[in-house]
Amino acid sequence: FNPQILIVDETTTALSQDGRLELYKIMDKTRADGRTVIFISHDLSVVEHISDKVGVMYLGKMVEFGETEKLFSSPHHPYTEALLSAVPIADPDIQSERIPLMGEIPNPANPPSGCYFHERCRYCRNKCAEESPELCDVDGRLVSCHLAEELKLRGFDYDAEAK
Repeated sequence: FNPQILIVDETTTALSQDGRLELYKIMDKTRADGRTVIFISHDLSVVEHISDKVGVMYLGKMVEFGETEKLFSSPHHPYTEALLSAVPIADPDIQSERIPLMGEIPNPANPPSGCYFHERCRYCRNKCAEESPELCDVDGRLVSCHLAEELKLRGFDYDAEAK
């Protein structure tokens, strides 16, 4: 048994700390052997530390994909921005501004028209409700947002918020 791709889907949530450490060692060895690990998780603090690249999905669609450091330091999709603003900071003296998401999560079996995220997006424009955005290259990462070029200039800096 020597897979070229190892898919780890939310397995760490049910593991003890020792189990998690063992799994991380297996993933590190797999990567060191030149194979690929796809790590699926809602725990962004772990994702940030073990991943080279990150894909963010909303209702089963990729909304942003790129190098971990760039994505965490300067998200280009509004959903990524909101997710990162919700990551707890270990230092109680540091205050971060959480970006609340409006409304309810739509039914994935009956997603909204246009951009799946438009009903919860604080930057939503008419075009977002009408047309589904394509993944496009913005500063070396893939982003599915009609406003990606405009929004990358808004100055959100995850690292600065955490300081």
